[in-house]
Amino acid sequence: QLVESGGGLVQAGGSLRLSCAASGDIFEFYHMGWYRQAPGEQRELVALITRGRGIRYVDSVKGRFTISRDNAKSTVYLQMNSLLPEDTAVYYCKAEHYLSTRTYWGQGAQVTVSS
Repeated sequence: QLVESGGGLVQAGGSLRLSCAASGDIFEFYHMGWYRQAPGEQRELVALITRGRGIRYVDSVKGRFTISRDNAKSTVYLQMNSLLPEDTAVYYCKAEHYLSTRTYWGQGAQVTVSS
């Protein structure tokens, strides 16, 4: 199970930190990702951190967002700085087992950036 928190409304230029707490399996076995979906758009990968802590970002958030994980707390974070109105979306946490097809999604957290 994945539970996201930390979404909300912020002005452009502001910051938010999303958290995704996992339970029910061994967190270290999972690659963790943050995705987002804006109204009328497809869901897109925002940031990924592998179980080996390899990291990847979509170009539009490079230099502004930082993904991290704390295996002791079974939690992945997304620090979002210099937010833009186009960052407005529902943000989802995803866990992918590194060996199997086991995949889990969180319920989503709304992030709204006002101009």
